[in-house]
Amino acid sequence: MNVFDRSINLDALFKFSQMSRSTQAHLKKVYSSLALCMLAAAAGSYVHLATRLLQGGVLSVLGSLGMMFWLAMTPASPHTEKKRLALLAGFAFLTGVGLGPTLDLVIAVDPSIVVTAFLGTAVVFICFSLSALYAQRRSYLFLGGTLMSGLSVLFLMSLANMFFGSVLLFKAHMYLGLLVMCGFVLFDTQLIIEKAENGDKDYVWHCVDLFLDFITIFRKLMVLLTMNEKCSPHERLSPRVRERSLQVACRALAAGCRAHAAGSREL
Repeated sequence: MNVFDRSINLDALFKFSQMSRSTQAHLKKVYSSLALCMLAAAAGSYVHLATRLLQGGVLSVLGSLGMMFWLAMTPASPHTEKKRLALLAGFAFLTGVGLGPTLDLVIAVDPSIVVTAFLGTAVVFICFSLSALYAQRRSYLFLGGTLMSGLSVLFLMSLANMFFGSVLLFKAHMYLGLLVMCGFVLFDTQLIIEKAENGDKDYVWHCVDLFLDFITIFRKLMVLLTMNEKCSPHERLSPRVRERSLQVACRALAAGCRAHAAGSREL
């Protein structure tokens, strides 16, 4: 029998027998909302880079955090669905504006790094998402404690590097952070599945977790590619970069604590 004569059933690739149909429909809404977030974030970055009408900085960070907490405080119901989607788009837009200063630095070194980082992030995110979707249910939820410990280590590394200013330590922080965020893609995806199976169909808030994972990976890849292009391992970090790294670590630790605490309560 010729193996090349066998028909290939592509539909089998999209069957997830361990998930109910309602959960699969829920995931479609989550990833559709994630695509909306990507477009809004791209628009926000464009506003910063091209129009200069709204600049990324402290105000954009505070605005995005405010939108996120407003979204968290708005109960999920059919009556508030449009409002929550608008808050989600506003949160993503301001997050994109907040990426502006990082994009400015990267484009000054090599504009192609932005495209490379985005494609790399997309590949990483898709691969880890598919791994979580095809894996046995709850098989990656044990990573929660380890990932939270990783966030704590990242925070301590950033704090220490405020005094040492070592490029090597900063790179180690970025690579470890990239590994931790890849783990969060696995963890968050399976946590969303479990929540949906238990009746939590808040696809808007579930989208926030995945969007934060994607943006953090994208930011870290951009920084790493830029440093590999420009920096020497024996250079010292400028005070501005030290302060920036600590701010990023603080926000990541806070977001991770919030997501893990919310997941623990609901499970």
